[in-house]
Amino acid sequence: MLHKTTLEQWSLLQSLVDFGSFALAARAMNRSQSSVSYNISLLQERLGVALLQPEGRRAVLTPAGELLLAQVRPLLRDFQQIEQRAAALKRGQRARIDLVVDSIYPRARLFEILRQFQQRHPLTQVHLTEVLNSESPAKLAQRPADLLVLTRNHQEQDPGQWLMNVDFVAVAHPQHPLHSLPVPLTSAQLNHYPLIKITDQLQQDQQQPAALAESWTFTTIEAAIEAVAHQVGYGWLPAERIAPLLDHNELKVLPLKHGVRRTTALHLILRQQNLALDPEIATLTELFTQPGG
Repeated sequence: MLHKTTLEQWSLLQSLVDFGSFALAARAMNRSQSSVSYNISLLQERLGVALLQPEGRRAVLTPAGELLLAQVRPLLRDFQQIEQRAAALKRGQRARIDLVVDSIYPRARLFEILRQFQQRHPLTQVHLTEVLNSESPAKLAQRPADLLVLTRNHQEQDPGQWLMNVDFVAVAHPQHPLHSLPVPLTSAQLNHYPLIKITDQLQQDQQQPAALAESWTFTTIEAAIEAVAHQVGYGWLPAERIAPLLDHNELKVLPLKHGVRRTTALHLILRQQNLALDPEIATLTELFTQPGG
């Protein structure tokens, strides 16, 4: 099906509205004034709707023109982005970066890094995949990735660059029976109650029935946090992620004899083919490694 109108005609109409006159629109679009006038007249003729009306020396949009142009503007922006992306690809700029991040990485920091990256490289998309600490190296190796933020358990051939330590805190609901026992709590006392663990689906499926009586496994950090908050069991949860729950007394730190806190190190790893950094990978690396990143 052939369309009655073209993006060029709508773009000329948009330019006329932006600049306020046929002469200025023609100059901005590198067209003759007669060409602009002809194309806009043709646009109105093919639609069968008046898009412009005179107002003094200016031509302004009619109500129908305002309505239709408002619907076309997003299409014009999308088409402009397509052309810009094509030009960027021609220059050798990346269209996409595959980023794999351990799910324990602080979300607020991650989103701020992605926001800053988007401001610097608006034409490059970041495809983010979150993985669990328990994901096997074999499964991880199958994932497409240019840049990885992982624990030591995931190190490939390159140990990567240390980024940060993530603290895990032993907690339970304030009304959990563990909080009514004599303190400090021992490992023997903990063994009487379900431990909430975070693991991937494969390891969860491979759990032996005997182990299920000692621990309950969940495949997301959010689900594990909710389980502990609903008194299903106790667990070591990311301190930064549960800080609001601790502040509002929805979770309470367990008074353990040993090991209230556990620490996991996160490292930034480049896949071998990206050791010669292009500008986009270099920017993302810089954002992850800058102070507070």
